[in-house]
Amino acid sequence: MRWVIGLLLLVLLGLQWPLWFSEGGWRDVLELREVKRLQELENERLRARNQALEAEVDDLRSGTEAVEERARRDLGMIREDETFFFLIGPEAAPGVPAGTHRD
Repeated sequence: MRWVIGLLLLVLLGLQWPLWFSEGGWRDVLELREVKRLQELENERLRARNQALEAEVDDLRSGTEAVEERARRDLGMIREDETFFFLIGPEAAPGVPAGTHRD
């Protein structure tokens, strides 16, 4: 009878071994769950970015204000009825050496 219990215990251990230590076992399952969690976070970040880009595209398609704003910001464009003033700071004033300024 004792050898039957020993044999059953060996069979049980033999069946459990792949579950715990082989490829596709519990360790791999836990690792894949973590990879899935990280991928879901990345997908959510990309989803938010795509929504912002879609809103910008809709804004550019629907009106001229967004196009004008972008032209002003990226290209430095001004309207015909506007006057452009370029202000030079004290460090870039002509005739003043770099690193000094007048009070």
